[in-house]
Amino acid sequence: QEPLVESGGGLVQAGGSLRLSCAASGRTFSNNAMAWFRQVPGKERNFVAAISWSGGSTIYADSVKDRFIISRDTAKNTVYLQMNSLKPEDTAVYYCGADASFRNRNRPSSTPDDYDYWGQGTQVTVSS
Repeated sequence: QEPLVESGGGLVQAGGSLRLSCAASGRTFSNNAMAWFRQVPGKERNFVAAISWSGGSTIYADSVKDRFIISRDTAKNTVYLQMNSLKPEDTAVYYCGADASFRNRNRPSSTPDDYDYWGQGTQVTVSS
């Protein structure tokens, strides 16, 4: 069983919105930094957004800044990615990651190698 389960992907027109969810399964990540990455076929996995364990610190890729918002609900053991003003270039499989290291819990990393747990991904397709 995957430790993280993403949902909320789908097909949307350019300019539309989607909210992705990432729920922990079988364990809690409430004390860990979490992040969203995305990947298109044949390309590397790229950073989208990350959030500290408390939710007090967030970072974003330049390409999504001012359009996407990452948040977390500790009680529900869930991380969200609100995506607004979607563009065709946002089309990708979106993955949620959890950083098992407490070193980064207050200053989340944008590097995929720093994340130890992943979900199966959810497809987001933005039509023009």
